[in-house]
Amino acid sequence: MPNGIIVIDKTADWTSMDVCAKLRRLLGERRIGHAGTLDPMATGVLPVFVGRATRAVEFAESGEKEYLATLRLGVTTDTQDTTGAVLSTAPAVCTGADLEAVLPQFRGEILQVPPMYSALKVNGQKLYQLARKGRTVERQPRAITIFALEVVERLSDTEYALRIRCSKGTYIRTLCHDIGQALGCGGVMASLRRTEAAGFTLAQAVTLEQVAQAAEEGRAEALLCPVDDFFRAFPALRVEGRQEALCRNGNPFPADAPEGRYRVYGSDGAFLMLGQCKNGEMRTVKSFFSV
Repeated sequence: MPNGIIVIDKTADWTSMDVCAKLRRLLGERRIGHAGTLDPMATGVLPVFVGRATRAVEFAESGEKEYLATLRLGVTTDTQDTTGAVLSTAPAVCTGADLEAVLPQFRGEILQVPPMYSALKVNGQKLYQLARKGRTVERQPRAITIFALEVVERLSDTEYALRIRCSKGTYIRTLCHDIGQALGCGGVMASLRRTEAAGFTLAQAVTLEQVAQAAEEGRAEALLCPVDDFFRAFPALRVEGRQEALCRNGNPFPADAPEGRYRVYGSDGAFLMLGQCKNGEMRTVKSFFSV
C-alpha cells in the first residue's frame, strides 16, 4: 500500500478535500490527509500525507507558510476577497509609499479577527454557515505571527503583489482587508498562491493531472517522498536487537544519545518512529512502522 507524502500544486476552484478525494481514487488508499487548508480560489502548495504517513499531519499543520497574494485596494467585500459581494468602494488614492508606511504595523506578532467566511466553529456551527444565512457573530482576536511582509510588485494603480511568510492560523484575505482599512480605502485579496507549506515548496509540487498520468502508467507511488524526509531536521538513530524490539512494542528503551528528538530506524533501515530522548531513555513521540 502507498505510504508517503505527495506535494500537490492545487489549482483554483478545487477544495483541499476535493484534492484528497481525487488522490484516494488515483492512489487506491483511503488514509489520506492534507496539511493546511487552501480556499477554492487559492492555488499552490498542498502537502498531502498518504497511508501510514497521515500520522505526521499533526506536525505539519503548525509549520510556517509562505504566500504570494494580490492586494486590491478601493473595495471591501463580505468574504474579504474578490469572490464575495461588494460592501463598499472608495478611491484608492494611496501611493506605493503609503502602502509601505502601513506594513510595519502588520509585521511580527499581531492580533487578527477571523473572518466570518471561515471554517472556525462558534457554538458548534461553522462561521461560514452562519455567514451564508446573513448572520454575524462576535469573534475573538487571535494571536498570529507575520514573519515577512513585503511588496513584490506594483501591478496597477490599485493592485500590489505581496509576499507573506506567516504562522499557522493566518488569514491572508483578512490581512489584505486590514491593510486596506489602515489605508482608509478598503482592500481585498484578489489572488493567492501558496509557495511553501510544512517545509515543502512549489519546486517539489506536482499537479493532479501529473498524478493521474503517473497512475495510468503504474508509477504514481514514485511521486511520493518518504515520511521521514519531513523529519530530516532531526538526527537519525539506528537501533537493533532488544532496543528495536522494545521500540516496535511501543516501550521506552535505553539510548546513548544527547537529549532531543530523533528519527529512529530499525536494523533493516526501516523508519520506525519519531522519538524523544531524555536522561538516556528514548520514548515514542509517533510511530510510523507497519505492524
